[in-house]
Amino acid sequence: MINARALRAACLDFNGATEEFPFPRHPDVSTFKVGGKIFALSTLTDLPLTVSLKCEPELAERLRAAHSEVVPGYHLNKRHWNTVSLEGSLTDRLVLDMIEDSYDLVVASLPRAQRLLLDWPGERQR
Repeated sequence: MINARALRAACLDFNGATEEFPFPRHPDVSTFKVGGKIFALSTLTDLPLTVSLKCEPELAERLRAAHSEVVPGYHLNKRHWNTVSLEGSLTDRLVLDMIEDSYDLVVASLPRAQRLLLDWPGERQR
């Protein structure tokens, strides 16, 4: 089961990933960014632990239909974001894949020069 420490480590393991706390009214909300854009949000002290992740709309709907732990993004664009409960029902592999997909979606939207600086594998496939 992914805990807060493992979630933070997984998000920061990507090239260029940073953690910021940009919401003064909610100082405990961690945002994980690449290229200045958010790919994951979590209040790492909350129980149950949840993380909001960017997702392709069609996949977001499929994940929600298949897993009760995946719901439309809390306070986010419901079409493009899912909030995922990490209370243990989902496999670590699935959660890590969703984090990676979110990172990849954000990096893919960055200018080519930024993608090259990140040494993003997706850029090599283009």
